[in-house]
Amino acid sequence: MPGSMKTSGTEDLSRQLSQLGEECGRIAARGLYEGAAVVADAYKAAVNQIQTAPRRHKEGDTRLPTPEEKAALMGVTGIARFRGSGGEIDTIIGEPEGYGTVNGRRKALKLLARSINSGTNFMSRQPVFRKASSQSRAKAQQAMAAEVDRLINEITK
Repeated sequence: MPGSMKTSGTEDLSRQLSQLGEECGRIAARGLYEGAAVVADAYKAAVNQIQTAPRRHKEGDTRLPTPEEKAALMGVTGIARFRGSGGEIDTIIGEPEGYGTVNGRRKALKLLARSINSGTNFMSRQPVFRKASSQSRAKAQQAMAAEVDRLINEITK
């Protein structure tokens, strides 16, 4: 027995899907930014938790970073510029780029952050960045999902 089927409202659905396709990159970037902001805030709080010592002696009797090193890291724990290639959008969060001046000497901030996080023979291990990353992951995912849902609802209404 042959049957027929009739649909209505497909024009609206088609228009909404077309708009979503055009705005996909912007939606993804806004969602990524909201999640990155959550992680960057966690990294800033983590830098505040770093234990410091007034100074390090050449004999190595203290294995903590100086307050100047901590301050240098505090200034660069934000969100880097977004990069996009091949339909992917990414950024670097809390990864200090370049050099900072600590006690009149230039220091590679990326190496300083890694030595604090992982520890070296001259600095004790304080895994604050690793903890901040793992603890903020779920909140960042929720913030990204909420922002993407909000933007999709704006477009589809």
